[in-house]
Amino acid sequence: IAFTLAGVWHPSWLPRWVTQVLAVAFAAPLATLAIYVLKVDGDLPAFFHSEERVSGFFFLSISALSIGLVLALGALFRERDAQVRAQALMFQLEKETLQRQAADARLSVLQAQIEPHFLFNTLANVQSLIESGSPRAVPVFKSLIAYLRAAMPQLHQSAATLGNEEGLVRSYLELMLMRMPDRLEFSVDIADDLRSIRFPAMALLTLVENAVRHGIDPSEEGGRIEVTAHREAGTKGDTICVCVADTGIGMSETAVPGTGLSNLQQRLNAFYGDGAVMELSEQTPHGLRAELRFSEAG
Repeated sequence: IAFTLAGVWHPSWLPRWVTQVLAVAFAAPLATLAIYVLKVDGDLPAFFHSEERVSGFFFLSISALSIGLVLALGALFRERDAQVRAQALMFQLEKETLQRQAADARLSVLQAQIEPHFLFNTLANVQSLIESGSPRAVPVFKSLIAYLRAAMPQLHQSAATLGNEEGLVRSYLELMLMRMPDRLEFSVDIADDLRSIRFPAMALLTLVENAVRHGIDPSEEGGRIEVTAHREAGTKGDTICVCVADTGIGMSETAVPGTGLSNLQQRLNAFYGDGAVMELSEQTPHGLRAELRFSEAG
């Protein structure tokens, strides 16, 4: 009781732990004396005239003082250890919070770079149709407006999923199909159990737009784009593989990755950790295959 009360009420000029130790040091003999006074019914002369009681008082006081100080110091060490652990946990929590905020800020910057890149490319395609006087210009422009109305709410969505990306990719490819109906074929096959996983906004669309712009569009014959996503079992857990493959002109040795592809690897690492990878490979007889591999737990 003395230890606890001294911890609550202690002078500001004296450290709390010193007050608690002193309180235990004073409480041990005083409590022992109180017990002896009760035993002799308050007759102090009778107590002091009994050598047996006096020696017993000193023995019990010293014992109580020793045990009390040991317990008090032990409690202080445990309390200090708990405070150190609490401070360490608080520091770790603040560190993780700052890391998450930094990752969110980095994703926002990268996404802000990708969105204008995609929009300007699409508008440039519509502009070329208008300038050439193509009769498809008006329906393509209407499709673009409908697409943007559906896509704009998702551009800054913090909880984007692979299912959201699938919808955007389908809309984009249908828009491109209207622009080049005789040169583009496509298919989108996303496993049902993967549609709800969180996925970087505009990431899959970036790969598909790259396949159209650098693979199918420059090719006279056009080509086919296949978008797939499936789960692969492994000894260290499942790996999710998202793939965009095209049969366009392929990857030139002198080609330089655009803004979207340059940022995509960083966005994957920010989302899924350092284990997430993006791989580009040539297809036979021609074309490009882009694969994103990551662990959902990451």
